[in-house]
Amino acid sequence: MITNRQALTRYIAEVLHTDPDMPFADSADTHVFRHRSNRKWFALMMRIPWAKLVPGKEGSVDVMNLKSSPILIGTLLREPGFYPAWHMNKSQWITAVLDGTAQAETLLPLVTMSYDLTAPKIKTKRR
Repeated sequence: MITNRQALTRYIAEVLHTDPDMPFADSADTHVFRHRSNRKWFALMMRIPWAKLVPGKEGSVDVMNLKSSPILIGTLLREPGFYPAWHMNKSQWITAVLDGTAQAETLLPLVTMSYDLTAPKIKTKRR
C-alpha cells in the first residue's frame, strides 16, 4: 500500500524522478521534495506529535504536507486522514497522515498535483 513514508518516497522517485532533501540537520525525519526545474517544495514529509493535528491525542505520526487548490482542500478535509496543513499556509497546503488512513487513491494524485502546482509558470508575450 502506497500510504506510508517509504512507499511514498519510492513512488515520488519512480514517478516524478525526485529524491528527498534533508535540509534540517537537527531533524533526520524531515524530508523535503523539490520540483526538478525550480527547486520549489512540493511535499514536506515529517514525523510530528499527533497533538499537533488532534489536540490531546498521544504519540506521533508520519505526515506529508502537499500543495493543493483551496477548493479541493475544503473537500479533502472531510476525508479520513487529511487535516489542515501543519506549519504551512492552510489555504494552499494540506496535511495527510501516513498511517494508512489517507487512501492511496486520493493521496497519489495529490502528490502529482502538488508537483504540477509548483512548476514554473509559463510566461506569454503580450501583444
